[in-house]
Amino acid sequence: MQRVAARLVRVDRAADDDQLIRLAPAAAAAWRRLRVAAAADGHTLLLLSGYRSVARQTRVIRRQLATGKSINEILRFVAAPGCSEHHTGRAIDLAAPSNLHLDGAFARTPEYRWLRRNAARFGFTLSYPARNPHRIGFEPWHWCWRARR
Repeated sequence: MQRVAARLVRVDRAADDDQLIRLAPAAAAAWRRLRVAAAADGHTLLLLSGYRSVARQTRVIRRQLATGKSINEILRFVAAPGCSEHHTGRAIDLAAPSNLHLDGAFARTPEYRWLRRNAARFGFTLSYPARNPHRIGFEPWHWCWRARR
């Protein structure tokens, strides 16, 4: 289970649907620094998702069930309600101008390669690399900020 964020701040609008994105304050500050550094190196990182409530996570799963997908197929890429890092306000889903979709093609973008080299400097880690112990499919777009100690 993931702890639901106690405090959130407005960050941006989603690049794909203009929905307001909110993050925990420290994650929001780290995201801003990450985006500026990427831009300074010639890369445009686009935010698609941030904080997601348990109710919204439930709606995401219900929408996919309605398309005929099995729950096992859905849970390979969507965390169960209550278990998503998005509930913490520290997780972000990213895209590139050349790929506005949450799919594996993001891993072939220069922005993804930049993230692999640089995201850790800003406290972000790739939550679901290939062959991860959680058995969640490879999600090159999903990064989570973790406080440094």
